[in-house]
Amino acid sequence: MPLNDCRIIELPKIADARGNLTFVEGGNHIPFDIKRVYYLYDVPGGADRGEHGHKSLHQFVICMSGSFDLVLDDGFDVKRFHLNRSYFGVYVCPMMWRYLDNFSSGSVCMVMASAKYDEQDYIRDKKDFLKAVGAS
Repeated sequence: MPLNDCRIIELPKIADARGNLTFVEGGNHIPFDIKRVYYLYDVPGGADRGEHGHKSLHQFVICMSGSFDLVLDDGFDVKRFHLNRSYFGVYVCPMMWRYLDNFSSGSVCMVMASAKYDEQDYIRDKKDFLKAVGAS
């Protein structure tokens, strides 16, 4: 899938004086059914996370609190997304090298995934990833 298929998706936001509510429905707001949810928090200043690709996994990345950057690389082009609102997320296609950096203090990153954890779906070496996408 091309990098342009990875995009920001605005989620429904129900505004209320008591506080806002946002929700995500798999197969409706995002283009896959949700099989797993995980989140990253307490990331030390200057640290980054990710640095891998997935062969077939689809993901949706939301900044629940604070801010951070999501960087996607298809082997030919690179796109950086700055996330800082909980009603926006980025759809991440399979076969994208990704990493997260520029975490603010107290930031929380939530990821929704199309499948349960499967180590066989990971590409953990950038050279192997570039070879797999025909970029090396």
